[in-house]
Amino acid sequence: MMHIALRILFWVAAAGSVTSSIYCGMVVAAAARFGLRRRREEREPQDFLPRISVLKPVHGTEEGMERNFETFFEQDYPEFELLFCARHDTDEGLRLAKRVGERYPQVKAKFVTCGEPQPKFHNAKVFSLAKMDSVAENDLYVTSDADVRVRPNYLRAMVQNLKDPKMGLASCVYIGTPHEGAGFASKLDAVGKSVEMTSGVLVADMIEGTKFALGATMAVRRKSFQDVGGFGELGQFYADDFVLGNRLAKQGTGVLLATHVIRLMVQDSPFLLSFRNQLRWMQSTRRSRPWGHLGSGLTFAMPFGVLGFLWGLLSGHAGVGLVWLVAMVANRFVQAAAVLTAMGDPEWMRNTAIYPLRDLLGSVLWVASYGGENFYYRGKIYKLKEGGRVEAPKGE
Repeated sequence: MMHIALRILFWVAAAGSVTSSIYCGMVVAAAARFGLRRRREEREPQDFLPRISVLKPVHGTEEGMERNFETFFEQDYPEFELLFCARHDTDEGLRLAKRVGERYPQVKAKFVTCGEPQPKFHNAKVFSLAKMDSVAENDLYVTSDADVRVRPNYLRAMVQNLKDPKMGLASCVYIGTPHEGAGFASKLDAVGKSVEMTSGVLVADMIEGTKFALGATMAVRRKSFQDVGGFGELGQFYADDFVLGNRLAKQGTGVLLATHVIRLMVQDSPFLLSFRNQLRWMQSTRRSRPWGHLGSGLTFAMPFGVLGFLWGLLSGHAGVGLVWLVAMVANRFVQAAAVLTAMGDPEWMRNTAIYPLRDLLGSVLWVASYGGENFYYRGKIYKLKEGGRVEAPKGE
């Protein structure tokens, strides 16, 4: 019986090591492709400068938000308006946005409220977007979350992707960035956002083109929201960004992965809270892309390296097991370095060094994502249903 168990352990570890190594090679190729495209587009003239509306939903405050907001007021762009929307005037995030706006009187800014989301809007962010859509002056939008931090050329770079009238949406990858002094859990979360997420996005874009959107920031036409059923339809989904991009792509509207890279600021959280937040995204992906999410279990390297090491210890081949584990660590070093350098992360060496641990944590999150349909968000329990639709919180 022990002999059979060891053989099973060996072949599981071997199969996973092979698939994760193949995936690593695909990531390296996709990252090189992205890096070349990024450098080429950075040299192109940014001469498409239409008037745009920047939509920013806010809800409460968090560390670093003031600086996040400031970077939007400091944009090198001729004509744009900034719209901030919260549920109520008393929202601290909205108040902070107003205080920041007072320091930049040259920037046109609007601060609006939408009230509590209607029953069909289980996604409160989309409810805020619907309100801003009703007061926006322009038909080209750039949307962004409150935890996004950008460079002065951000608007110029993002709007170039809509120069072609057939292009309906462009979104971009991001470098997860913990705040100074953040704990190790937040650093693992940040490097996961930078490497694990971006790896899958770049490979998907290389193989089949972009058939999704990343909601941290998007350059999008007002018409694109209407073409997929409107905000009321999108508001039923947790991953509204994926649904928006996927439906546009199926309709034949252009959806693009931009080469501009932003920063997504990651809050300093205790390990359990950080784990729960990351698990929520894993659960969302499982519902939105069930088969792709299932296959992603074979892209992790570290769990199979650990299994190979365990096999070596139990079978009397400890040296082979150790080499196996080291090889999988190197596998993740290569993946992380390829992605982070392609995105231009100035701290790519430090982040590469810790990525093997994040890969191991990612595999645990992947397994846990199959544990149920409930997820925790802002103090409430929601249910994720088939296709990524969200049910109302318990008791509502």
